[in-house]
Amino acid sequence: MSSGIRATVEFSTPDICPVVEHASAAGTTVDSVARSVRPTADARTATEFAVDADYEPDGDLTPVFSHGSTRRYRMVHDEGVHCPCECLGQFGCPVTRYVAREGRLTVVFHAADYEELQTVVGELRERFPDIDIKRFVRGPAGENGHDSVLVDRSRLTDRQLEVLERAHEMGYFENPRRANATEIADDLDINPSTLREHLSAAERKLFDDLL
Repeated sequence: MSSGIRATVEFSTPDICPVVEHASAAGTTVDSVARSVRPTADARTATEFAVDADYEPDGDLTPVFSHGSTRRYRMVHDEGVHCPCECLGQFGCPVTRYVAREGRLTVVFHAADYEELQTVVGELRERFPDIDIKRFVRGPAGENGHDSVLVDRSRLTDRQLEVLERAHEMGYFENPRRANATEIADDLDINPSTLREHLSAAERKLFDDLL
């Protein structure tokens, strides 16, 4: 039985979402976002978000609440898919966590299984090519399940993956090592310093997923 997958993705284009644009303009982080459910075809979806800053926004925003320096605004959406959250909504995947900071948007959502995850991420990539997969975590199955992390190998370049695979095949990561950096570099016909650069970059990306 599937235990589900939690996905964390990031987008680096501020105009991907109006909330990200407002957070960037205000020079603050927005992580308090709520969205209404559309009960009928005639109803429109509304989003509310809080800005903890002295900020006078432009655009069709309605102030709905204020407390100290925190102001809460509401905006109504047009029909269609214009942002990642609306795209996720098409698949019935609510956004669990939303963070708009420094022109970047990070969202966390859940998929029932890997097949659904592939479908959702594929659609996100199609609509928003600048998507960066930060982390996939598979939930533990059963009471004695183990914490599993899905590593996104697509984050590695072809060369990084080639170097990593060859180093693994030749025993570079074993203790004691069966091959050193110079031997692996000679096998790949590259400079040892270039090999270490590729290995370091690949390891950093993999550790980002694991940790």
